[in-house]
Amino acid sequence: MKKQIKNNISWVGVIDWELKTFHGSEYSTHHGSSYNSYLIEEEKTVLIDTVWSPFSKEFVENLEKEVDLKKIDYIIVNHGEVDHSGALPALMEKIPDTPIYLTANGVKSLKGQYHKDWNFNVVKTGDKLDIGNGKELIFVEMQMLHWPDSMATYMTGDNVLFSNDAFGQHMASQELFNDKVDQCVLFEEAEKYYANIINPFNPILRKKLEEILSFNLPIDIIATSHGIIWRDNPVQIVEKYSEWANDYQENQVTLIYDTMWNGTKRLAEMIAEGISSVSPDTVVKVFNVTKTDENDLITEVFKSKAVLVGSPTFYNTCMHTMEGFIHLVKALKFKNKKAAAFGCYGWTGESAKILRGLMEDAGFEIIGDDHRAMWAPDETALNDAFLYGKEIAKKL
Repeated sequence: MKKQIKNNISWVGVIDWELKTFHGSEYSTHHGSSYNSYLIEEEKTVLIDTVWSPFSKEFVENLEKEVDLKKIDYIIVNHGEVDHSGALPALMEKIPDTPIYLTANGVKSLKGQYHKDWNFNVVKTGDKLDIGNGKELIFVEMQMLHWPDSMATYMTGDNVLFSNDAFGQHMASQELFNDKVDQCVLFEEAEKYYANIINPFNPILRKKLEEILSFNLPIDIIATSHGIIWRDNPVQIVEKYSEWANDYQENQVTLIYDTMWNGTKRLAEMIAEGISSVSPDTVVKVFNVTKTDENDLITEVFKSKAVLVGSPTFYNTCMHTMEGFIHLVKALKFKNKKAAAFGCYGWTGESAKILRGLMEDAGFEIIGDDHRAMWAPDETALNDAFLYGKEIAKKL
């Protein structure tokens, strides 16, 4: 069932209440998500994006109830990834000649995935499409936000920016708009989305935000491709992106560790106490990497000015859980953050050195020496960890 967004613009997407992981199992979606597709009915009828392929049949059947498919004049594909284009093959079986507007890379994406040569019309930034009643669609390439084919579409007259993956979040809700949902959950999910998906492209995003603002286009609504639509002060999420894109950090230190027999866990807790004793205004958080969702952990790294990583030595190295997590951290290209390493050991004690190297390779500035404790930490070792925490705090 379509839901009105503004005037002749309707939402015709799908809410996925049961979604728990995204991008395979790479991204956790605790609050589900939605695949937002939009129908514009001016003198010309325009469909902007479709939905993920498992919902193809449902999407096409519902769309047929709302509009004669043969009356769709144009299809806009802002992004070719399957969560946006997955229902396109089923739709094009019914209206095979309908013009599709997309970037040059979008053509490559759709041909590569669906092996069809549909009626593609390539657009670039600044190109316009007249949809009647004095309104136009203006296209803005958003290359690498977050795929090479991405673009946004702006509708004049109604002042709606169909932003695709930018400014979105994974959140299922019967309510479509930002002023109708829990604000804490909304901004937590928006920040998590940014930290885990957008952060690697900060330099590109900064330039793109400047470009969009330079157009001086009034924006009344930002209609995202996932989650909640911004209609109440929509520019607030643009301002958040501007803040997050500038190597964001809060006054937070995060300790992330794995442990075998709780020795490294005890070190982490004592180091945390040491940091807090010197810097009580600093938020200090401690996480076991095996007991915390990794995407939630990435959000904590995103917020942190320093990250301390710990592991016991196991097979002459650190535990694979920590190495795998730091691999993810490296991929997300965090900047302007500090790091240190710690861990227990029984025989050879290489883990802290290896962790330090991994964090340095991930772009973190290493502060302080590695902290190691042999065997299960006694009172002396725990006090040493507390003192180490104090020294770390002084270097922040």
